[in-house]
Amino acid sequence: MKRVGFGVLTKTARFAKTVVSFAQKAVAGPPEPAYRPGEDGYADWVILAIQGLKEYFNHDYRKLMDVLREMPRVTKLLDLTPETLPHFSTVCARKQEIPMKRWRAILDSSVDLYELGDVQAIDATGVDRVQASQHYAKRTDYTFEAVKTTLLVDCETSAILYTHCSMKQPHDTQVGWKVLVRNLDVLGTVAADKGYDWEELRTRWRAESITPLIPQRDPGMRGWARNLLIHDRAYHQRSNAESVFFGLRRRYGDTLWSRTWFGQFRELVMKSAVRNIERALEGSDR
Repeated sequence: MKRVGFGVLTKTARFAKTVVSFAQKAVAGPPEPAYRPGEDGYADWVILAIQGLKEYFNHDYRKLMDVLREMPRVTKLLDLTPETLPHFSTVCARKQEIPMKRWRAILDSSVDLYELGDVQAIDATGVDRVQASQHYAKRTDYTFEAVKTTLLVDCETSAILYTHCSMKQPHDTQVGWKVLVRNLDVLGTVAADKGYDWEELRTRWRAESITPLIPQRDPGMRGWARNLLIHDRAYHQRSNAESVFFGLRRRYGDTLWSRTWFGQFRELVMKSAVRNIERALEGSDR
């Protein structure tokens, strides 16, 4: 633990300080006052930081606000007092209003805590969601049972570089191109399983100076030799993405509790950012 001023700065306080800093950075311009009585209410950065604390503590909104009222040091980092903390229903409602780009900005800031390696991996899975109400499901044609989630992971640090979510079931090759084109500046060699076997995808990656490590489904003799070469290189590191999915579920829960699909997307992005921050803090303790 580190010492600052009046005592020991615990891991929880360090996490809170970091997530508050990233939340303020995600909102363009100087940070607004945390709370303004009246219609303005709470600044976006406060709501974002509280969402990060929610994932860190793995509490529902009601319990989280009760816990924060007993944590004056963390409350002070939010520039609030236990008495001026928002009601749990306010935090839940405001979550829907904050643009996704601000949530992604926090994830981007969390990646900056790491020195990335030369090999990345991409993988996808379905993340279960809590059952929406029948009224909402009928009104929005909300029939999917899991959110298709694709992670881009740095194999050396296991940092989550990008999180893609879909309420449909797009093919991995289509998602793979979208994810990679948004992260070209951090990519070198990318490992992916046979679900991403598409020659056009390989060609696009090579055009961007990215080395694709994607085995072919039905290789034939020439393809068999290429698959063997891929496995002899860095392809085995692809399993890091599977390990990250496992760790994400185990630490932060394997069910999404937001009722709306866009709320679930925000939830997944914040889980990824919180995981990055928490692992970086654990690494600094060693």
